Amino acid sequence: MVSKTSAITRSDIVTRRQFAAWGCIVSVLTTEPDASDVAEFLLREDLNTVERACSRFRMDAEIMLASRANGRAIVVSQLLVDLITVALNVARITDGAVDPTVGSALVDLGYDRDFAHMSKNRTARIAKAQPVPGWTCVELDKEKRLLRVPAGVLLDLGSTAKAFTADYCATRIAEVTGSAILVNLGGDVAVRGAPPQGWPVGVALKSSLSPQDVDVVVLLQGGGLASSGTTSRTWRQGEREVHHIIDPTTGDCASTCWRLVSVAAPTCVEANAASTAAIVWGESAIDRLRAMGLPSRLVHENGSVVVLNGWPNDPEDLDVREGEVA
Repeated sequence: MVSKTSAITRSDIVTRRQFAAWGCIVSVLTTEPDASDVAEFLLREDLNTVERACSRFRMDAEIMLASRANGRAIVVSQLLVDLITVALNVARITDGAVDPTVGSALVDLGYDRDFAHMSKNRTARIAKAQPVPGWTCVELDKEKRLLRVPAGVLLDLGSTAKAFTADYCATRIAEVTGSAILVNLGGDVAVRGAPPQGWPVGVALKSSLSPQDVDVVVLLQGGGLASSGTTSRTWRQGEREVHHIIDPTTGDCASTCWRLVSVAAPTCVEANAASTAAIVWGESAIDRLRAMGLPSRLVHENGSVVVLNGWPNDPEDLDVREGEVA
């Protein structure tokens, strides 16, 4: 699924459409030039639809209506049922490391608006962190499409919703256009079909870097790839710099040894679940990811790189054995 290449060549990419959305850069790549207009239209349409369902920054979003229902169950769309189902499943398989009940913790840290409208130098008020309510308090009746969020609990599906949307969009666009498709939502990548040599995807601390400036380039033939890190979505709270990945056990941004974790998996949802959880897991992420069997690349705070489960070594780290921190 993942192999290494040294550069991105123009012959690998037939068409690319790119624009800003959801506080990041999103793009859709196709192997059929005539498919690019339709691909971009469908991607924009799906992003808007998902945003109306689960954006924490829209008061008219379904998820906010559920959070403001004072503990009453409300009927929601099938899309939100699917999004909540994925979020709860991810919480379960990560032992609660990726938890959808972190909304209030993010607000308390200062992440109270779309990141595109936040200043990196913005200083948020200081609030005392406390453990999040926990994903098991969310009640979902999938048959009746009933969602109940306890009073005072604010959901945030940011991590899982982005990965879910990448998978969903890639599948729908491929079915409609008949083209091989790559969808990239700020580092959450989903692939349906591929050029003969695979899709070249750059991995770096910042997803907005140009192909020439990334740390490493890998080739994807299918599935998904996600990168989670602590250096791109940051701001200040008092005297300290904080980031957007919450440790549910503390309600504070995760104190971690990893600057960036990248994982490849059969779906972007699975890749994102593992990469985000690894940031929260800290040192134990190596053993946990190894047990999951997913190709992974972890950048330690000291700059060394750990690769697991067949992820190719970086050229500068060929003397580092797989699964060990230098």
